[in-house]
Parts: sequence; C-alpha cells; structure tokens
Amino acid sequence: MTGSHEAGSVGQGPPRAGGERALIIVPTYNERENIARLIETALAQDGRLEILVVDDGSPDGTAEIVDRIIAANGRVHILRRPRKLGLGTAYIAGFRWALERGYDYVFEMDADFSHDPAHLPDFLRAIEGNDLVLGSRYREGKVTVVNWPIARLILSYFANVYARAVTGLPVWDATGGFKCFRREVLESIDLSKVVSNGYMFQIEMSFRAWKRGFRIVEIPIVFVDRTEGQSKMSKSIMWEAMWMVWRLRWWGITKRY
Repeated sequence: MTGSHEAGSVGQGPPRAGGERALIIVPTYNERENIARLIETALAQDGRLEILVVDDGSPDGTAEIVDRIIAANGRVHILRRPRKLGLGTAYIAGFRWALERGYDYVFEMDADFSHDPAHLPDFLRAIEGNDLVLGSRYREGKVTVVNWPIARLILSYFANVYARAVTGLPVWDATGGFKCFRREVLESIDLSKVVSNGYMFQIEMSFRAWKRGFRIVEIPIVFVDRTEGQSKMSKSIMWEAMWMVWRLRWWGITKRY
C-alpha cells in the first residue's frame, strides 16, 4: 500500500463494557522501545479502550511491531503515513479516523510513557460530566513533573502562563498532550482549518473548544520525562508557539475561530 492506510480495523469490534467506545490516538516516530508495552498497559485499564497508532514512516520498525500486535488483538489499529508530517497532522488524521468509525471519546496520548496509562480511568470518569478533559501538570499552580531539567520545567511552566495571559484560555496546562474529547467537540471544529502542527496544536484545539462553549476540566497527572527514545522538541516548534498565541487572541477578538 502507499500513503496512509489502516490495518486490523475492519468493523467496530466486539461491544465494550458500558456501551461507549473510546479510542486512544498515539502518534509514533521511532518508538519501538515503548510501543508494545504501552499498548498492553493502556488496554488493560478499561475494556472500552482501543488504540490507533499513527505512524509517520518510522525507520526503526515501530509499525511492523504494531502490525504483529494487530494480528492477535482487534482493539489495536494502525494508520501509516509515508514520512514524518508533524504532531498536529497526525492527530487530525486520527480524529477523522475516529469520527468516521463512531467512537464516543477520543484520547490524545504520547507513546513514550510520559503519559501514564494508569490515569486513563480518571479521564473516563471525568469525561462523563464534561466535554474535554485535560491532563494537567500545573493544576492550580502545583507542579507534577518528574525528571525534567529545571530549565525546561521553568520554560514549560511560564510558556503556559504566557499562553493563558495572551489567549485568555482558562486552563493551567494549555500545552499538555494528554487529553480526552467527546466526539461532539471534534465534530464542531472544522479540522481542515486547524493550522498549528507542533505543541501549539494543543493550545489551538483547547481554545477552539472553549470558544464554542464546551465544558473543559483539568485533572491532575504525574508527567514523567521519557526514558527511552528521543524527544521531538525543536526550536521551530517553540517559535510556532510564541507567535501562534497572538493569532488565537486575534481570532478571539474577531470571532474568527
């Protein structure tokens, strides 16, 4: 096959406990050290959960590992992309995949265990009375980050203060990537008009949901820096975030969101 394709995802699979269907979207690029253990640990948290791996042509064989898991587990799916195309576009592709297949809840989650799968049941409880649940590292100013250098922690914390001040988005951790959407939130957003592709993508999606009046709640998580593989952070991602928050502010003023 060429381009994007799915494997092991024919039909909707067997019904899950509680009736709702929840999909965890996990973007990957060179995550062979983590992916099998992550899938096993995440699916063990709740019978409603399924996983879609969006792999950007990982040269380390990440997708091939997922393919072998799919052969034995109908709750695991893969969307292959030909090359590294960015975090935001990976999630947009995953959102569309989820909406086409009727999932009720859609998660964003990293592949490197910085997002602890043990928090997944907390998200599922919180989403019952809300529309968007954010896993927060800085809820009410309390820092729950492990294993980060102090310089990176300070940068991240004050980047969130900056984003909150500029955009007005009333959350403590706007840049976090561990979150759960009701499908209605994603259906309300024109995904073709989401412009951010780095970590700013997280702020933009929450901003769009907030401006549409959806209920957003933050729950505390413990964020542990990756122990395997390499960080995807870059200077270009940081610069995107610096200027994009002002674009969101302008959208808020002109109601062009």
